[in-house]
Amino acid sequence: MTVSSDSSSQTSQLRQLASWMAGDFSNRRQSDAAPSRFAHIRIFFRPLPPGFFSGIGFYSEQAYDYDLWRPYRQGIHQLIDRGDHIYIENYGLQDALMYAGAGHNQSILRSIPSDRTVRRDGCAMVFRREGSKFIGSVEPGNACLIPRDGRLTYLTSHVEITETTWMSLDQGMDVNSHERVWGSTEGHLQFEKQASYASELPD
Repeated sequence: MTVSSDSSSQTSQLRQLASWMAGDFSNRRQSDAAPSRFAHIRIFFRPLPPGFFSGIGFYSEQAYDYDLWRPYRQGIHQLIDRGDHIYIENYGLQDALMYAGAGHNQSILRSIPSDRTVRRDGCAMVFRREGSKFIGSVEPGNACLIPRDGRLTYLTSHVEITETTWMSLDQGMDVNSHERVWGSTEGHLQFEKQASYASELPD
């Protein structure tokens, strides 16, 4: 009985996180308040069609609001229940620009083939429920490696998600000195959900 109850709770938490993630997010309020410090950015997390993964998966893209058809970041994500946390496996997408716009265009989304993904080693995110939010960070090990400006860096990421907001801070740290090489020096990006895609999640 106890195992069944725990399992239901864990499944419920995974679906809760997925429901909150599924959406179109904008930091326009933050950008309008401090335009010299923050560009107006949109984040799309769109549920992938049933069957792409065995469970829940997402396609994501980030783009400047004035150039939505040329996202500067695209990804594929699979949510996995690990009991005390939700593990999000991250993948790159081969020929990603062919699928630009899939975050806000379902016909493009449905054209993404499942065999064009490449696992991003060491780059999974680990999320735990804390009160009214989920808090996530890159899996331990400093192994999500990103070359930048002639230096090898590892990614650090802090994300907080609620039902209506998304807050994130990504930075690249030098693998030897652990000094910041790239990423925001102005603090977290603060997004508000403009539309929910939760109804597109598989049953």
